[in-house]
Amino acid sequence: MGSFVKTTQQLQKTAGGKTIFYDAGMLSLYWETKPELIEKVLPEELKPGRKPVVKAFIANYPRTSFCPPYKEAGLFVPAIKDGQEGDYCLSMPITDGQAMAMGREIMGLPKKMADIRISVNGGRFTGSIERNGIVFFKVDAEIGAGTNQPTREAELLKATADGMNIFHVKYTKAPDGSGFDLPPTLYANKLDCQCRVVKPAKVEMELTDSPHDPWAELEPVRLLGGVYSEGDNTLQKGTKLGSLSPMEFLPYTFTRWDWWLGE
Repeated sequence: MGSFVKTTQQLQKTAGGKTIFYDAGMLSLYWETKPELIEKVLPEELKPGRKPVVKAFIANYPRTSFCPPYKEAGLFVPAIKDGQEGDYCLSMPITDGQAMAMGREIMGLPKKMADIRISVNGGRFTGSIERNGIVFFKVDAEIGAGTNQPTREAELLKATADGMNIFHVKYTKAPDGSGFDLPPTLYANKLDCQCRVVKPAKVEMELTDSPHDPWAELEPVRLLGGVYSEGDNTLQKGTKLGSLSPMEFLPYTFTRWDWWLGE
């Protein structure tokens, strides 16, 4: 019988558990954008990375260590904090409520429920993300056909196989509207990838403007290509990097909620 209160034995089963995505099938995409666009979306405590390359992914997780199967996507821009390089997470659409709650409440990731569709048929990968009636992201990729920019292929393959160092900010707003209960705090989490398959992909991508999911703000100047991977991914425990100024961070706190003005 279920209960709202868990026993010590039940709690011990989850203590120290790892966050593992088994047999993850993922398409990672890379494109160059204007440097000023990356600078615009980064909080002041983060500086733009060395190259203005946006990274996105769309993935199917058929089995995890912490919840039922689900699909997820993400949008990241390169950033540096005190010499440490990483990718700042701007958006993370997701199809499972438990995975969304864990990512938002424990890590502070900007997760939102979405309709994510993925099809992998032979050497063709197609995917889309829809929220509030807007399909704001679509991709069609030819797996194994090389990348859009052949001279960057080795770089993209390595970037995917190496995993990610993810920057994200955890905070809670005060229920009386007076500011923050938990002040914005910057963390870094390492995503380790044990890839069994890593293949270059030539991609066609379509970004549609949305007031709630403005992926199109990061305008593609040059599409570099994609990488299709399969394997087990492990998200390591987070490292605290320091506090952010609450007033300076306030304009950046609307990545978790849709932009409804109640008019």
